[in-house]
Amino acid sequence: MSTPNPSRPHARSVKHRTLLTALGTVIAVLAVAAPTARDGLDGERTVSIASSATTQVQRGERYVETRLFFGTERPDGGPAVTDAQFMSFIDSHVTPGFPDGLTIQEGSGQWRDSNGTIERERSYELTLLYPATEARQRDPLIEAVREAYVKAYAQDAVARLDEPTLADF
Repeated sequence: MSTPNPSRPHARSVKHRTLLTALGTVIAVLAVAAPTARDGLDGERTVSIASSATTQVQRGERYVETRLFFGTERPDGGPAVTDAQFMSFIDSHVTPGFPDGLTIQEGSGQWRDSNGTIERERSYELTLLYPATEARQRDPLIEAVREAYVKAYAQDAVARLDEPTLADF
């Protein structure tokens, strides 16, 4: 039988101290994290654990992106709106109110017209970007464009989608 060496701690006491240290660390983490996590659930603030290296930088100024969707088939059976007619419409009804720029994309769409017929048609998507501070001034201009197209080409509607965004030029 060996006698314990007083200068060397017993293996069991080292394990015991290690376990107590780990347990103390867990309790300390829980004591700090629990109120923070609970506060994040109250809806008033959000707790983020992401490192600053993965945080995205937001660039740009506050803008509104308005997209208008123009069909080319006519519910009254008249001829479809041509590319030349559409571009002439843009030049006369859109560009004066949005001279800084716009984007037009061609597409294919589907719409149930006022007669109940599903129209599959060539379409145009117009994208306008303007400062959010100008939204009230731009709204009547956009509504005038929609109304003019409906009237000029016997359309049932021009769809509109507005979204807040950030833009940087």
